[in-house]
This record gives sequence, structure tokens and C-alpha cells, in this order.
Amino acid sequence: MPIDMRAIHRRADAAHVPYTDAEGYTFRLLRIPEDIPILHRWFQPERASFWLMRDKTEAEIGQIYRELMDSGHATAYLVWKAGRPVFLAECYDPAHDRIRAFYDVLPGDLGMHIFIGPSDVRVPGYTRVVFFALMRFMFEHLGAARIVVEPDANNERIHAINRAAGFVYDRNVAFTEKIASLAFCTRRDFEQATVLTAATA
Repeated sequence: MPIDMRAIHRRADAAHVPYTDAEGYTFRLLRIPEDIPILHRWFQPERASFWLMRDKTEAEIGQIYRELMDSGHATAYLVWKAGRPVFLAECYDPAHDRIRAFYDVLPGDLGMHIFIGPSDVRVPGYTRVVFFALMRFMFEHLGAARIVVEPDANNERIHAINRAAGFVYDRNVAFTEKIASLAFCTRRDFEQATVLTAATA
């Protein structure tokens, strides 16, 4: 199916055909209100403070994501594996986001946020595996040419994962609620980085 570069965050068939990758991760559109209790539970612990929704009610979270899904320039996915929700992904068009004020947006650029839900069992490298699954989805299924991220400059854990995925850091920029680190990753960057990661694992 042709990919519309103007709406790269969501394929036209996304509402009817959830995408399952080779590793068994199923990417489906966030369902409102059905999925909101899951997100509300995930966002409550201290570990979720960087997401800035710990003080939000279920109704408020539902409204936030309803507006995001209706915006026409961003999509939220709840990703499942083996019958349980694993992570939340937000894919957005940087040309319609505040990040556009800090760099020249190119065709095929796609912004990304990820929130990894709690796991019952600690698995070494789990966060990286999940993060790489999202990257593959964005490059292979959505057709992104380049992925853009803007994590909190103080979030050292995510910086390490970003670099392992091939992100190249540009500079810090000032948002209202944080200092963000602007970074970019092309498909070639990702493929080279993951080959290196596999070789050193």
C-alpha cells in the first residue's frame, strides 16, 4: 500500500489491520476509552514522572489522547505481546509540532515518544529490545526516512538507548517544561547501530 508522506504517523488501514512484527509485537491504535485505565495505571508511579501525567485523572488522560488522535498529525499506539500491553508509542509529524521551531523539517521525518509499561519479570536488555521494535515499525511499516526525538536532557537512561539505536545528537533546546536534547536517526543509522549492538551483545 502506498504511504502518504503527509500523514506518515498512521497508515490508512491502521484502524482495521493492526500490525504484528516478526518478534510478535502487535501495534494497534489506542482505543479510547477502553485503553485509558491501562495508561492511567502506568502513569502513576514515580518512574513515570518524566511523562508529566502523574497528576492526571483517567478522564483527563482520555481527553489528552482523544485530542492527539483527532489532531490529524499524531497517532498513539498501544503495543501488545503475548496477550498483554507492553508499551505506548506516540508517532507525530514534526512539521505540526513545536519541535519545528528548532530545526528544518524534511519530508519523511517522524517524531516519536515511547512509554514502556511495567514488566512482571526483569529481562536483561528488555528496554532496548522494545525500543528497537518501535524503531523497526516506524522505518519498515510507516516508511519513515528519519526519526526525531527530543528527550529530557537529564534522562541519561534514554540517551544511552537512543545512542545504541543510532541516534545522532544535535543540541539541547528549551521547551516550556524541560530542556530537551534534539537527536536524529536515519534508517541507515539504525541498521548500522543494531548490527554493531548484535555483534557486541
